[in-house]
Amino acid sequence: MIDFTEEQIERYSRHIILPEVGGEGQSRLLESKVFMIGAGGLGSPVAYYLAAAGVGTIGIADADDVDMSNLQRQILHNNERVGMPKVESARQTLTALNPDVNVVPYRERVTADNVRDIIRDYDVVVDGCDNFPTRFLVNDACFFEQKTLVSGAMFRFEGQVATFKPHQDPEGPCYRCLYPEPPPAGLVPSCSEAGILGALAGAVGTIQAIEVIKELLGIGESLSGKLMTFDALRMEWKKLRLHKDPACPLCSERPTIHDLVTYEESCELRLGQR
Repeated sequence: MIDFTEEQIERYSRHIILPEVGGEGQSRLLESKVFMIGAGGLGSPVAYYLAAAGVGTIGIADADDVDMSNLQRQILHNNERVGMPKVESARQTLTALNPDVNVVPYRERVTADNVRDIIRDYDVVVDGCDNFPTRFLVNDACFFEQKTLVSGAMFRFEGQVATFKPHQDPEGPCYRCLYPEPPPAGLVPSCSEAGILGALAGAVGTIQAIEVIKELLGIGESLSGKLMTFDALRMEWKKLRLHKDPACPLCSERPTIHDLVTYEESCELRLGQR
């Protein structure tokens, strides 16, 4: 267990007094590594709370620069950083919040060529991306590398969160058990076309952050095998049971996918996370 400094004892005192966390759990958080895809709408609250919680290493992949239209929901960034790479803006924000945290920026898109090598050294992967090709790629990579994936998505006034870890939960589904293939091109409009409630990102991303912390600590009930949905207009949370697909092309006993599948980014199947 890490020997805490006086400053760390004060900083993490509200965690340490929780019996479910304690000094041992806080030490585990400081030694943990979480990789995040996206420093946008969902990535912002997730990264903020993971850094505040003292997760020792946070890797963030995002190839985009900060745009003025991002600031309505992407709270890692601000006016002065418009035009700055998002990963650098995120690094500055998170290290200012908690100097204990090592922020590792990846100013690149995750691809079939790099994703497995990147996530291999991390404990948990957080999906905050804004397109279906990346979402399926990350799910497949996590399955092959046996990494827990905490997935979030949002569209207009609705959001959802799920945890996928079939390597630990034999009855637990993967993302392809829920969605075997990306939907047809053009079916889902981008957030610039359909709009997105900015504060929705905070609600969905915070649930993702809680799930990550629970997975790192091994406490509570996981969302593995469940899909939590949120309707902001009706202010309704629902938890739906997910089942492992016995014919899943990835995680079934007779899979048809044996390597990473790359879908065309040009289909622009945006969910609106940014």
